[in-house]
Amino acid sequence: MAIPLLGYSLTTQNGRVSNLAGDSSTVQLQNYGSSAAGDDSARSTMDTVIEQAYRQVFFHAMSCDRDPFLESQLRSGNITVRDFIRGLLLSERFQQGYYQVSTNYRMVDQVVGRVLGRPVHGDAERRAWSIVIAENGFTSFIDAILDSSEYMNCFGYDQVPEQRSRVLPGRAIGETPIYQQFPRYGDDWRDSLQERAPSPQSAVSTLETSNAWENGQVPAFALKLWLGLTVVGSIEIVRVLLTIALSMLRS
Repeated sequence: MAIPLLGYSLTTQNGRVSNLAGDSSTVQLQNYGSSAAGDDSARSTMDTVIEQAYRQVFFHAMSCDRDPFLESQLRSGNITVRDFIRGLLLSERFQQGYYQVSTNYRMVDQVVGRVLGRPVHGDAERRAWSIVIAENGFTSFIDAILDSSEYMNCFGYDQVPEQRSRVLPGRAIGETPIYQQFPRYGDDWRDSLQERAPSPQSAVSTLETSNAWENGQVPAFALKLWLGLTVVGSIEIVRVLLTIALSMLRS
C-alpha cells in the first residue's frame, strides 16, 4: 500500500507576506504570452520560452545538452510547456548531473525550487517528498509536482516555471533563483570525489614511469614483469619437450 504524501505546515520568512503556496497576490511573474504558430513573433517567443526553460532547469545548458526532439515537439504544438519541463527533468543530463549526485533531501530542494519557484517549507516538506521518491521513484515525484494544484495555479500548461518574487515595499528584487543558490551537487558528493581521486604518491609514480619510457629507459616494474614471464615461458617449454620425449619413448 502506497504511503500518501505527508502533510506539512507552510512557513514564511516574513509575517507581512502571505505564503507562496496557492496565493499569487504578493507574487510577481513574467508571462511570455502566446502567438499564432508560423508567425515570426511566434518563433521568437518560442525561442525565448525554450531558452528560459533550459535556464530554469539547468541554469547553463550547452548545445550538447539540448534535446532537439523535445524542442521540435514543443514548437509543433504536440506537447505543452509543462510537458517540455517534464522531459528536461527526466532527461539523461538531469539524471546524471543532478539526481545521481544528490541525496533525496537535496533533490527535493532542487526540484521544488526549479519547478515551483520557491524554497521548501522546511524539513517537513523535504521528508514528505523524499518518501515519495524512495517509495515510488523519481519519475512519480516529478509527476506529482507538475500535477499539483500549486503548479497548475501558478504556471499552468503553457508558462515556464520561474522564481516567484514577493513584492515588498522598499525592495526592488525578490529572492535569488534556486538555480543560483544551489550548486549542481553538495559537499558530500564533492568530498566523495576527492576520496576517490588518485593519491599524490600514485600520481608521482605514474609520472615517473611515463618519463622513464619517454627517455628510452625500461621502468623497474616492467623489467621484473619481463623476467618473470621469461622464467615461466622457459619452464613451460621444457615441460612440453619432456612430454613429447616421453611419448616418443613409449611408442
